[in-house]
Amino acid sequence: MKSVLVAEVPDARGSAVAAALPAPVAAPPVSGIARDRADSLARVFIVALFSFMAVRIGANFLETGRLTGLLLLASEALVVVLTVFRRAPMAVDRGLRARVLTTLSMMGPPLVAPGVSSPLVDDALSALCGGLGLSVVVIGKASLGRSFGLIPANRGIVSTGLYRLVRHPIYLGYLITHVAFLAANPGPWNLLVLVAADVALLVRAVCEEETLSQDPEYREYKTRVRWRVVPGLF
Repeated sequence: MKSVLVAEVPDARGSAVAAALPAPVAAPPVSGIARDRADSLARVFIVALFSFMAVRIGANFLETGRLTGLLLLASEALVVVLTVFRRAPMAVDRGLRARVLTTLSMMGPPLVAPGVSSPLVDDALSALCGGLGLSVVVIGKASLGRSFGLIPANRGIVSTGLYRLVRHPIYLGYLITHVAFLAANPGPWNLLVLVAADVALLVRAVCEEETLSQDPEYREYKTRVRWRVVPGLF
C-alpha cells in the first residue's frame, strides 16, 4: 500500500481541509553516490593497468627468463589485492593535486618496456636487489593490511614493523624494485617513466602526511620516526 502524508491546506473560505499527498521518498546523497562510483572506477582502472603490465612482463619473462620483471609484477599485484579490499577512510584528500600525484606514481611500472637493451648487471644481482625491494613492500603492506590505499587518506595509523624505521616503507620498497628493474632493463624510456613515477611518489608522501597530520596520533608518530622514505636523505 502506498503511504500518504496528510497536510493542512486552506480552502477559499480560509478553512482547513485534509489533502492527501504522496510521501516523499528519501534519496541517497548525491555526493555518496558519486564517491562510490569514483571508487569503483578507480578499482577497475587499477586492475586494467595491472593486466596490461602483466601481459608485457609475462611475455618478456617467457622470452628472456629474467626474474626482475616478475618481482616488479609481484609488487604491483599486492597493490591490486589490497586496493580491492581496503577499508573506508576516516579522512581523504580528493583534491586535484592528490589525484594527479597518485596517477603519475602509478603509471610508471605499467609503462616500462622490459628487455629493450642488455642489462647493466648480472641478472642474479638485479633479481637479488628486486627481491629485497619486494620483501620491503610485502612487509610494509602486511603491516598496513586493509589500511592500505592509493589516494591520500587516513585509514588508521600504523606505527609497527617497518613503520618504526621510516614513515613510508612501502615507497622505499618501490624505489628499490625500480632501481633493480632499471639495472636489468636500462634505457631512456624506462628511466623517464620510473623517475617521473618516483618523483611523484615522493611528493605524494608529503601530500599524504598533510592529511594524516590532522590526526594527533600521527603528529605524535612523526616525532618518533624522523624520515619519510629513505633514512638519512628524505
